[in-house]
Amino acid sequence: MKHLIAIILTVFAVVLCYSQENIAKDTTQRIATIEHKFEGNQVKFTPNAPELNQIAGAPKAFYTNYWEFGDGTYSKENNPTKTYKKPGEYEVHLWATNNYDTGKTPTSRPKKIKVTNVDESYNEEASMTTNFDLQRNREPVPEEEFVVIVKYKNTKDYVTNGKVFLFYNEKQFKADNFEIAESRMYHNENEINTEDLVFTAKLDTDNYYASAENKILKLQLKLQDSTEKQNLPLTLEESKAKYNNSTAFTFKNMQPNEERNVFYTIKTTPEMIKDTSAIVSVRGIYVPDENYDNHNVKDMEMEIVTSHDPNKMSTSAFLMNYRLVRFKKPKFKIKFQNNGEGPARTIRLETDIPEIFDKSTIEVLDMYPKVKICPKYDVEYSCLDTTYTQKQAIFTFKNIYLPGSEQKNVKEYDSTKGFVKYRIKFGKNFHKIKTKSRTAIIFDKNEPIITNYSTTRFMPGISIGAKAGYNYFFDLDNSKSYFVGATLSPYKSYRFYWQVELLNSLHEFDGSTQISEQFTDNGATGELFFRRTTTSTSYNNIDWEVPVLLRYNINNYIGLGAGLQGMISVSQKESTTTTIEDYENINTVPGALINSETISTENKASFTNFRSGFLVEATAGFARIGPSIGARYVFNFKDNYNYMQFYAIWKF
Repeated sequence: MKHLIAIILTVFAVVLCYSQENIAKDTTQRIATIEHKFEGNQVKFTPNAPELNQIAGAPKAFYTNYWEFGDGTYSKENNPTKTYKKPGEYEVHLWATNNYDTGKTPTSRPKKIKVTNVDESYNEEASMTTNFDLQRNREPVPEEEFVVIVKYKNTKDYVTNGKVFLFYNEKQFKADNFEIAESRMYHNENEINTEDLVFTAKLDTDNYYASAENKILKLQLKLQDSTEKQNLPLTLEESKAKYNNSTAFTFKNMQPNEERNVFYTIKTTPEMIKDTSAIVSVRGIYVPDENYDNHNVKDMEMEIVTSHDPNKMSTSAFLMNYRLVRFKKPKFKIKFQNNGEGPARTIRLETDIPEIFDKSTIEVLDMYPKVKICPKYDVEYSCLDTTYTQKQAIFTFKNIYLPGSEQKNVKEYDSTKGFVKYRIKFGKNFHKIKTKSRTAIIFDKNEPIITNYSTTRFMPGISIGAKAGYNYFFDLDNSKSYFVGATLSPYKSYRFYWQVELLNSLHEFDGSTQISEQFTDNGATGELFFRRTTTSTSYNNIDWEVPVLLRYNINNYIGLGAGLQGMISVSQKESTTTTIEDYENINTVPGALINSETISTENKASFTNFRSGFLVEATAGFARIGPSIGARYVFNFKDNYNYMQFYAIWKF
């Protein structure tokens, strides 16, 4: 017994220690601190980040860093060197992102540094190839923050004053995904109210290029990529129709060729969409000269992630309206990063293509590295080749040079990343079912890296049907019942689905007939006579039927169903006819008719005669959408009310 107790105590102690160890591990703070040192008129920054927790089976874990230097400039180098132009105190920010790491993303506090050694003649290297751009430091993760960088440039030959708008939180999502926690501006920009703006309705025709469009634009229907537009009020109204929230600022005295940056720290909300294959977007609008309505529009797409994995597959088809899919070409994006110690020359992306899509309609929209599409014959130059198997599309980058993140002298980690973006049509015949796809990424001859699943879902949609037919009651005399009504079910339902109906019927039938016969006397003379009393009833009802049933489509043409039904007479008119006939009494046998009298009465009632029961049915025709005919047997729990229903239905 003592040995048993000792063993139990030992096990308990081990479990307790293990639990305490796990708790201590889970509660360990992950903080990345900023370290710096001065070397002449330069400041060298180094991150001090916590140890990485390697994801099993993934490439080697590593950090990518994003820095803000407190003067309106930034860097994505891991260990940047900064030269300041003016002495002063600067607040430096660091965001460290853990890739292929199981732990939480580290947090970092800003650090103030005092700079005395400067180079007033130093000019930052120009980085913008367009006059307007949006960037981010990392993909949005639930319960994390990220930074959106608004970059704008004066490409005119004169000093300008203008405006910049930022729209976020698309209305297609039930709840807001983001909120702005902080904005950092360094060139005397002023935030403004987007509701009180006045527009010029004038165009700068001298600086408005051939890309200008003189027609009404539906900006929400297509991705905008630094596109130059002219109808600013229309652009803003369409952006308000697509996004729930916006912010804006004005800028002054921007010199020719000057570049500026504004930084927004974005927090994800608790209600943020959790679909890790979803693509969300923000939109920027740049008005380079407030005297004119000329403007640029830039949409930045982002992928929702649960962890920072550079190899990812995402899609715009994560939630589709099935009623409109014939007019849609969902977009997919495959992202990858070379995490090796040397460059990749060949990259192969083996991508699942679910049966609902038509592989032959794949159209490559963009890619990096930027290459040509390979011809059918072998070539020496860099190109992207697309081939197909029964269930896959294979994208192969040939003869390229993509540096590795661990490669010497590689400072910009974005240069080690690539992607393929394509769109595809739905097939001719497919069903509304959730599908998944993922990609195997193969760098040269290395083992494949498998991405997350990209999921395509469909909104339920509603199909309203029109229904009409005849009810045949087996046990009712002279029954006539016609009905019209409506049905409610999911749009183009596949296999099992629920359906509810509201049917309004006109029902006529005869009730029971009672006959009584007796000999009676004339009260005045005492003379006996024979009296026959006949009482008959008939009904004229307006009935409501409310069936709720579970249906199953065997195929596109045959469907079965079963369920429960309630029926109530919302209006009932009961007509009673009483006929009294008197006959002579001849030796206690009725003789000739001596008198006849008929009395008619009517009674009306509302919401009476409730019946319930269960039903089974079968339909033939277009089971999912369109016309069909059907037959239904209804077994009522009330006697004499079983009936067959024959009907035609059209689902829209």
